[in-house]
Amino acid sequence: MKRLTAVALLCLSLLAPGWLHATNAAPMQLVAAEIARQEGKSGVHVLDTGTEALITRAWLVEQAQESIEVQYFIWSTDNIGILAAETLLRAAERGVKVRVIVDDLLINAPDKSLLALAHHPNIDIRIYNPKNSVGVTLARRAFNALTDFRGINQRMHDKTFIVDGKIAVAGGRNMAAEYYDYNHEFNFRDRDVLLLGSAVKTMQASFERFWESPLSARVEDLYNGLGLMQKNVSADSDEVQAIYRELGAYAQAPENFAPEVRQAITAAPAAFAEIARQIVWSRVEFISDMPGKNANTFSLDGGGLSTSALAEMAAQAQTRITIQSPYLVLSNEAIELFRGILARGVTVRINTNSLASTDNIQAFSGYRNQRKKLLKMGFEIFEYKPYPQVQQALMNRFEATKNKQLVFGLHAKTMVVDGARVYVGTYNFDPRSQNLNTEAGVIIHDESVARKVEAAIEVDMAPGNSWNAASDDPDRHVPLAKRSKVRLWQNLPIKPLL
Repeated sequence: MKRLTAVALLCLSLLAPGWLHATNAAPMQLVAAEIARQEGKSGVHVLDTGTEALITRAWLVEQAQESIEVQYFIWSTDNIGILAAETLLRAAERGVKVRVIVDDLLINAPDKSLLALAHHPNIDIRIYNPKNSVGVTLARRAFNALTDFRGINQRMHDKTFIVDGKIAVAGGRNMAAEYYDYNHEFNFRDRDVLLLGSAVKTMQASFERFWESPLSARVEDLYNGLGLMQKNVSADSDEVQAIYRELGAYAQAPENFAPEVRQAITAAPAAFAEIARQIVWSRVEFISDMPGKNANTFSLDGGGLSTSALAEMAAQAQTRITIQSPYLVLSNEAIELFRGILARGVTVRINTNSLASTDNIQAFSGYRNQRKKLLKMGFEIFEYKPYPQVQQALMNRFEATKNKQLVFGLHAKTMVVDGARVYVGTYNFDPRSQNLNTEAGVIIHDESVARKVEAAIEVDMAPGNSWNAASDDPDRHVPLAKRSKVRLWQNLPIKPLL
């Protein structure tokens, strides 16, 4: 720990001339001092690689003194997910208050393990809109599907990570190996942002709204039911302690984690120094939806705060809009918005997944239904290759996977306007993000940051990394069986759910 703190002090001292006045100051005290010095601004650094994003989270957890608040759509029980849970448990053991909100749909954790973590005096866990998984029996799930179709489709897609109310991470990454470049079969090209200062306060206020929302249920309350409609699960003190020991032992066993994961965590102190040196202070807006998204109860539309903010940002474009989104299914409202933008002579370039790289053929079917129309309107669309040339440089692979061909798909959700403003967050350009899922992200008003992100997207759109949808016929690179499957989905009336 002494080595970690010393290196952190060194890296923070490089951020601005006034950071270090006393070498015995704790890293979080230095963070607070610099936030005060930069009153009204936010420090920001874009985390473009999975390794960088993982290192940042690891360093922040180790430095937390008072609180950690995290919000995720997916939390897997792969090695990254277990390592994250174990580090939060260790933080709680040293007195840090940990609060976690996870969406119910794709959480993957054994009932007793989830309950045991929630029993820790310094850990509180809430599940957003629990209609599918946590504490839900098969009978209840079927009943919910029949009686509340909109409800089971309204998910919390936010991803936020806040430490001591001072420093945070927002962006597209969930808590699973494929978001940090450590899956040995399929990984995502994703993007996060490290934040300090005023934008963190807005992010924390959003977290509190979700925490207090009736849609967020305590884990303990979801396991105290009887009968067919709710599970009854308990864990006594001996079971709880046994689960804590097992979690710690698993996290410490070298055979349970790929060497590159441990190497990244071990290198965190020195690596974070380079991350810290790149922080830029500017105006940053954190935008997010209200819990529940909108007031609609039965219909699948309704929009939201994120939708309005991004529509306004796009409408202000004067010369160009550059978008990166894994899914591209434009609603009628979005098509009309961009029709007007294109008519003003604004260039609109979009980088999205190809059929060969996508992880969601249902969403791709919606895009395929409108691809010709979008190209005719004037969109420039570039579809990501499954084995792009940029893959090795972005993933920073280690020996174990250096010679393996791993599928690489887009997951980054980004929009750059006029090379001057950039949105990084969770919002996909599809009806689900527009109307159903709650979304969150940041708009950074800084030309240097915006241009750097735009340049990264331009690299992803280059011929070595993407196909031109207008001229390259990208679908020909996938087997006939997969193309046939997509055609089947194209004929189903599922666009509002995509």
